[in-house]
Formats: sequence, C-alpha cells, structure tokens
Amino acid sequence: MEKRFALITGASGGIGRAIARKLAKQGYSLYLHYNQNSKAINELMAELEQPGIELIPLQADLGEKEGYKKLVNGIFSLHAIVLNSGNSYFGLISDMKEETIEQMILLHASSPFLLTQALLPKLYGQKNAGIVAVTSIWGQTGASCEVLYSMLKGGQNAFIKSLSKELALSGIRVNAVAPGAIATGMLESFNEDDLKYIKEDIPMGRIGTPDETANAVSFLLSPESSYITGQILAVNGGWYT
Repeated sequence: MEKRFALITGASGGIGRAIARKLAKQGYSLYLHYNQNSKAINELMAELEQPGIELIPLQADLGEKEGYKKLVNGIFSLHAIVLNSGNSYFGLISDMKEETIEQMILLHASSPFLLTQALLPKLYGQKNAGIVAVTSIWGQTGASCEVLYSMLKGGQNAFIKSLSKELALSGIRVNAVAPGAIATGMLESFNEDDLKYIKEDIPMGRIGTPDETANAVSFLLSPESSYITGQILAVNGGWYT
C-alpha cells in the first residue's frame, strides 16, 4: 500500500500536535514543521513512532521572507497540506509596531501562499489530495484588538475559497477549519474572569479542545468529504454562525 504523506505547518503547537496524532492514526506519514519548539516536536515524534509511518521534522521560520523555501526543500512525496502556522497579537491597532505587522503578514499570508504554490506540483495526480487551512473565527466575524489577525485570517478564508475553484478539476480539494476559543497557548494570556466571560458568550458554554479541531481537519482530508471543497468549517461551539 502506498504511503501517504501530509505536511503540517505549526506542528509543535496545541492544535498542530492534535492534528498530527489524528493523521498518524489514519496512517499518514508526516512532515512536522516547527520554528523554535524542537522539544515539543521530539516529544511528539516519540509519541507517534510506529511501524510503517515516517516522521520527518522540518525547521523553518515562516515569519521570514525566505523561510518557506527551507521547508519546501525538505519535502518530497506529498498528498496533503495542513496550513496551521500562526500567532496572534492582542492590542490596539495604534500600538502595533511595523516589524510586528510585517512578520504577521509573512506568517499568515505570504508564506502560506508561496508554500502552497511551490508544493502544488507534488499534489497533482495524487488520489484524494487535499489542502486544509486552520484559520479562525475572527477571520469570519472580526475581533476588536485583533484587527490585523482578523484581516489576515479573513484573507486565508478568501484564499481557500478561491483556490478551491481553481483546483477543483484537478481533484485537489481545498477547505478550511475556523476554530473559536480553543484550549491552547493562545488563551494563556487571558485570566479566569476573561475565560468565564468567553464561556458565557459561547452557546455551548465551554472552550473547545485541540482534538475537536483536529477531528474536523481529519474529516476534510478523508474520502468521507469527497464532494466538499471551498468550505470554511466553523468549530466554535455556536459562538458565530
């Protein structure tokens, strides 16, 4: 049986690790991208090690102009791309420094675009090839004090919708998962009162888990979603519909 390879960018983060676990259970060999957190990647590889599955760590800074090229050079066979790298900035637009703005644009817009462009030839002709981006609820509805992040995640959603139409006849399906409040490091800056308010605002009354996001990504890469493309699947407990 042919090995299937998936690239997960941002595999060292909470959602990235959950996606890696889910895809490994499905038999995928994985390219595990990270920037600085090599410890998390090493621990993840030790956890996922099993016969028949290759685990390939790839370090690259996608917040640098040429960072995506380093990642592309380490990838050979490929069947799926999960665009999951990212960070957020919480603060007023007037307080953002230009270097932070440029780094976030590279990380959330330029690098995913250029990375996808460079890797597309490896997906052509592959059976059930797919691309899934992990975007955000704020790309759908916008968030005060996360204006740039919201703009870039909205851009990712538009990228997914447009690319899905361009690649549909090639048999490559392109979708996104837009998580709401998920229990990862991105919520560590919020205090208990903040989290309580968020939970009260979510119809399901709780924070989501990385596994719940990973389940959606897994579904969108599976044959069970063979007639689904160009969709932004909200995983947010009903917070925004």
